[in-house]
Amino acid sequence: MSPPLRVLIADDELLARKRLSRLLAALPDVEVCGEAADGEAVLTAVRAGGVDVVLLDIHMPGLSGLDALALLPEGRPRVVLCTAHAEHAVEAFNHGAVDYVLKPVEPARLQKALERARARLGTETTVAAKDAPREPLATGAERPAVASAPKGLGRLPIPTRQGIVLVDPETISHAALEDELVTVFTGQGDFLTDFTLNELAEKLPAERFHRVHRRALLNLSHVARLEPLETGGYLARTLRGHTVEVSRQSARELRRMLGLRRGAEDEG
Repeated sequence: MSPPLRVLIADDELLARKRLSRLLAALPDVEVCGEAADGEAVLTAVRAGGVDVVLLDIHMPGLSGLDALALLPEGRPRVVLCTAHAEHAVEAFNHGAVDYVLKPVEPARLQKALERARARLGTETTVAAKDAPREPLATGAERPAVASAPKGLGRLPIPTRQGIVLVDPETISHAALEDELVTVFTGQGDFLTDFTLNELAEKLPAERFHRVHRRALLNLSHVARLEPLETGGYLARTLRGHTVEVSRQSARELRRMLGLRRGAEDEG
């Protein structure tokens, strides 16, 4: 039997902490390991150990949730933002959050976010890897190709004409189809590959990578700005300065995912 997921609740509002505690109590294999009312308390609790996931509010006194997130160690604990402010989602992903849930928090959405966090933790330690078959890794929550790579754990093998390049998926900003070939844009460089966009989408974390156009796959963690287009879509600008077109239909899905108000074009 896998150990329970130890969750730290971080919110400056007592009622919000109590609600999250009740929701977590109803979930299997989840244990509340503590509560924090500000960012400093979050860091103190994490340093003490025994925390797998932090449910983190953004607006807290002193250190904000985003400030605390930036100061947390990489990998563990995983962080899920609980916020009424979806516009901060892209910045949170840039700092390493695995997911976010909007307030008032819905039980099913919270459970899905925790499943993602558990799956991410499961790819990083040998002990958790033994329990990996119990997690829905093959459904898109995690990429099977990376999870099964014996020596390239955490890296995606990309076949190119110069050989196989091992790339950390976190460094991939986007992939684009140009002249019948796909280019993968990463912090290590840009690589032409024989992978199709569909194949890449199946191998990359579904919570970050989105098919935003028939010719583009985009990592939301690398998006600096979304600029509206007259077509109803967006022009996404990445942190490295690239631009990626987001189709009108994908823009609608993106707004719903980020919890943004619907535009006039969404009413039809």
